[in-house]
Amino acid sequence: MTPTQQMGKAKEVLKQYFGYETFRPLQEDIISNILEKKDGLVLMPTGGGKSLCFQIPAIVQFGVCIVVSPLIALMKDQVEGLRANGVKAGFLNSSQSRKEQISVENQALSGELDILYVSPEKMLSQGFWITMSRL
Repeated sequence: MTPTQQMGKAKEVLKQYFGYETFRPLQEDIISNILEKKDGLVLMPTGGGKSLCFQIPAIVQFGVCIVVSPLIALMKDQVEGLRANGVKAGFLNSSQSRKEQISVENQALSGELDILYVSPEKMLSQGFWITMSRL
């Protein structure tokens, strides 16, 4: 898919999954840069729409987007909201049993997730990287 086609798809995703007709200021530029595989540093205020800047490319592109989040409650809220909108998302953190974590890891490995939220301590574990190297 060309960058233009990907941005067209991004606009469709914005409407389909999030219910918005247009991007907020800067979101379209940020998403375009991500889809063009350019590096970026995004600083936006609370409520400025940062999450959509990585969530939309994660849905548009193939693979799993890994999001590192230190806040378990926020992670759960984000995943619940995404799932409610039909986005394939999951999380891994210390609030889950090992059995639950294995289930989420298997979902990621089998292509059932677009977005995987991970706590910093989970991301730094050796087992996580061994599992993720199989993606």
